[in-house]
Amino acid sequence: MLCVSTALSAVLGLCVSLQNEEETKKTREQNTMNFAVSRLRTLVCALTLAVLLLGMLAACSNSPAPGPATQPTENETPTTSGVGGGAFAGHFTPAAFDKSAATSDGVNYLDLSHTAEGYIAAAATNENRLKLQVSMGEMSYNYDLPGTGEPIIVPVNMGDGNYTARIMQNTTEDRYIELFAATTNVTLENEFAPYIRPNMFCNYTENSACVKLANELCTGVADEGAAFDAVYDYITNNISYDFAKADKLASVTGYVPNPDETLSSGSGICFDYASLTAAMLRSQGIPTKILTGYVSPDNVYHAWDMIYINGSWSTLHISAQPGQWARADMTFAANGADEVIGDASAYADRYTY
Repeated sequence: MLCVSTALSAVLGLCVSLQNEEETKKTREQNTMNFAVSRLRTLVCALTLAVLLLGMLAACSNSPAPGPATQPTENETPTTSGVGGGAFAGHFTPAAFDKSAATSDGVNYLDLSHTAEGYIAAAATNENRLKLQVSMGEMSYNYDLPGTGEPIIVPVNMGDGNYTARIMQNTTEDRYIELFAATTNVTLENEFAPYIRPNMFCNYTENSACVKLANELCTGVADEGAAFDAVYDYITNNISYDFAKADKLASVTGYVPNPDETLSSGSGICFDYASLTAAMLRSQGIPTKILTGYVSPDNVYHAWDMIYINGSWSTLHISAQPGQWARADMTFAANGADEVIGDASAYADRYTY
């Protein structure tokens, strides 16, 4: 550092000397040409200083570290990027129904082979209305299951423990009977596993339009905070709220959003905003929860996201810090009601996907 200080002082002294000399000339001669020469020499001096400083920074960056790098502990999940960690590199994590690994009676299939990775898959063939129920203890989630044999993927979203998956058939009104069930003990590979993969409420593949757009938006960004900023800007500036669709679905249950359709139409309801946001961020490896629940003071049923980024990001009413889940309500942010977002007490979580 002494040599750096000495060199820096020398160059600064040269700059001052040249500056004084030229000021004297400018005073003495008072003509435009000499003034231009003065400015040029000062600029050359400044450029010289800049080159020297860049050389010093390069030397510092190539110097050996003062000690061994800190390694992740056994329970700590390493991230793919971070503030100061260089260019962001998104990571796509797929989820798929594995029929060969599923427990089955030949008609109903429950694939519990990926529970550590944060999801359960199911498929069935039946002319009646079906539900997939996933429960752990007293908690349970119910999902519409197509009777066409088309599989669905749902998150393991209640933490570690003993899970039971049931395929249920509708009998009358809201009554169901169990057709097939399987139980497994779940230990998630990490808390983020269910929220970095597609599922039925956040359905996408590597070839989805929303994923391709996310790849474009996040190319070359510095870290996860910048990646979220790019997705946030796009959605809040390009997706509008569809009031007609909201009115149409007001009395309908079982609505399932489609991120690519929302992107194509340029509009959607709150569930569409949350689903598109999650699809784009998860496709880049950024953990994102879709939450539904109520927002006060009007007790409106609503959908929003929670994000977990290795970096910092904030607007006036939204703030995300490293190592914390942060609320990102794209619906309100895109439609001028983002002052609600800053008040966590306004939100009452009900379901997490």
